[in-house]
Amino acid sequence: MDPTYPAFPIFAFISFVLVLIPLPWHFQAWNSGTCLYMIWIAIGCLNFSINSIIWHGNAIDWAPIWCDISTRLTVGLSVAIPAATLCINRRLYKIASVQCVSISRSEKRRAVMVDLAIGLGIPAVQMALQFVVQGHRYDIWEDIGCLPTTFNTPPAYPLSICWPLAIAFISAIYAGLTLRAFMQRRAQFAQYLAANSSLTANRYFRLMSLAGIELLFNIPINAYGLYLNITASPIYPWRGWADAHFDWYLIDQYPAVLWRMSQRTIVTFELSRWSVVFCALLFFGFFGFADEARRHYRIAYESVANRIGFKMPSLPKTKSFGISFGSWEKKEFVLPISSSAGSIPVFMPKALSPATTHTSLSRHSSSSSTNAFDTTSATISSSPATPHITAGSPDAPTINTSPKRPRPLTTGFFSPVDDSTYSKHFVAL
Repeated sequence: MDPTYPAFPIFAFISFVLVLIPLPWHFQAWNSGTCLYMIWIAIGCLNFSINSIIWHGNAIDWAPIWCDISTRLTVGLSVAIPAATLCINRRLYKIASVQCVSISRSEKRRAVMVDLAIGLGIPAVQMALQFVVQGHRYDIWEDIGCLPTTFNTPPAYPLSICWPLAIAFISAIYAGLTLRAFMQRRAQFAQYLAANSSLTANRYFRLMSLAGIELLFNIPINAYGLYLNITASPIYPWRGWADAHFDWYLIDQYPAVLWRMSQRTIVTFELSRWSVVFCALLFFGFFGFADEARRHYRIAYESVANRIGFKMPSLPKTKSFGISFGSWEKKEFVLPISSSAGSIPVFMPKALSPATTHTSLSRHSSSSSTNAFDTTSATISSSPATPHITAGSPDAPTINTSPKRPRPLTTGFFSPVDDSTYSKHFVAL
């Protein structure tokens, strides 16, 4: 029994909602890599949340169709998050090394198509290739849910296990090139930001920080998972399709009382599923409190308030005058427009005696002039800035459940082990 239940499903569902909040305005800005990242993280949070609820306190095969779908998503997610991070780093490099200030709509469309090929194409190919080395249908782990299996054989490494680490290294290369290009082309970089309203310096550096933090976690976790796959379990020779898929419809079921006997297995499972939640909260921390996010929150709040009949206090109309300060962010003076400022009230004095006309009019004119011209100070406002390696679970007790070969009670993150293999699918941060 999971002692922390229901902490994980609650946090996972909250993370599922939070990570999708910035999706509309990133979609409007054509940030395809960021959108892919949000969607894949949301899928992972929802998938693991549902699994933890259905299989809390049991390892019964309640939903075989759902398990087939869930395990395919788990396999794809192992490379989808690193692939989305690669799209982000690639776009940051393209911006930092830009040759011209403006880009056409066709160039934007071409960039989106490339991101979709990386962020959707690579996971789709991984789902297909992993089936070649999938030992049996799936496994069910109490308190965790259904997870895929990977037969630990030499073809499994180029077909599935090494992909997250390889993508992480490519992403790291782009990150290094981005820093170098940024230092060399700061003038062109500032011009590009000034010409593109969908990207600001704050958003650019938030994306760079997000991608950098993920690489700091992604590469070590994937490298450690690869190390476990190679050293912690035997690598079986490849004897063909029939041997690898022998007893295909076998579904191994592991009660928590057995797999929780291994501390490493516990750490592997918990790190694997909580890392997806961490990715979601990290992304929301970077983009959920930005200027454009607060602006959209206010719009949504006003919309709901108006529907229930509550009138929000209206803000004074403003008149903006664009001005450049040589910074990457565009600034502007904002002068409130007042109905009384800038006009002199008309006075209709009474008929005065000749003796008092001069004195009375002088005093009255002085008073009206003082009321008419209230000085207003100009204010300056900034324009709004518009987990895989599945590391295996080592040292688990061995259970012989099939006549094909002994199968240890171990699994990795996104692809549990089939035939003594440690699966490689950690959520790539």
